[in-house]
Amino acid sequence: MRLIHRLILKRYGIPPDSVLNRGSSPPLSAGSREIATDLRRIIGTLKVEGFDGAAGRVDYLRLRLSPTYIEYQECADRLRSFDPATLVDDHERLAFWINLYNSLIIDAVIRFEIRRSVHELPGFFWRAAYDIGGKRYASTDIEYGILRANRGHPAIAGAHFGAGDPRLAFSLRWLDPRIHFALVCAARSCPPVAVYDAQHTDRQLDLAARAFINHGGAEVSRAGGTVRLSRIFQWYAPDFGARPLALGDRTPLLSYVSAYLTDQATRDVVSGGRPRVQFMPYDWSLNQ
Repeated sequence: MRLIHRLILKRYGIPPDSVLNRGSSPPLSAGSREIATDLRRIIGTLKVEGFDGAAGRVDYLRLRLSPTYIEYQECADRLRSFDPATLVDDHERLAFWINLYNSLIIDAVIRFEIRRSVHELPGFFWRAAYDIGGKRYASTDIEYGILRANRGHPAIAGAHFGAGDPRLAFSLRWLDPRIHFALVCAARSCPPVAVYDAQHTDRQLDLAARAFINHGGAEVSRAGGTVRLSRIFQWYAPDFGARPLALGDRTPLLSYVSAYLTDQATRDVVSGGRPRVQFMPYDWSLNQ
């Protein structure tokens, strides 16, 4: 673990071995592929029981009381014996880690009894963590170290995993910017929750990007020539081809957004001329 990460844990008073799936007994032995399959199946059932995909809302109270949530916790406990090396290709890795990130965040909201916003618990994303194969993975490790191909946090210089970190072996080899429309941070400005599978990740991520951009992620004023983008495009501007924090030329952001817009007139405003780019405030209210 990098020194800066150890200091962050210390700053928030988070023990370096604290995880949400610490069972009182050794995890039941099961094949890693079986665990991955069970995880996706259970998350799919939880989605039916407590997710409003159209509105992007989660019924945390209903999930807390659901027998499926108990089954999920048992599956999460089995992650302690899961070997990420058994995920055979990038599509399988992508689907597994996206699903796990989203379910970890939902589990953390329930376990930490979040009521209004994840910001009411300092260091929430560093606290939300599972033991996976004997190593601690916080949500930050999954997002930056694995799914963003070991790019660092926008506010922290350098790669997320150090060269000697064994978790580095499981980082994706390439960064797909569409993951930003699949990861759910329990905020109202986040994308809605979906469940991903290895056979259809490319199509599902395309749908997620199109849905997010056309339903609030980009607001275009045809008359004023202004494009208002989700703050995600500013925080992760390099992932979309722009400079850090979208300083300077923002044309790469417009080009990326334009490719997913479904309305031709709106696309013409974004791709033609030089519209002004602004970033919308991010609503961190709980997506309940």
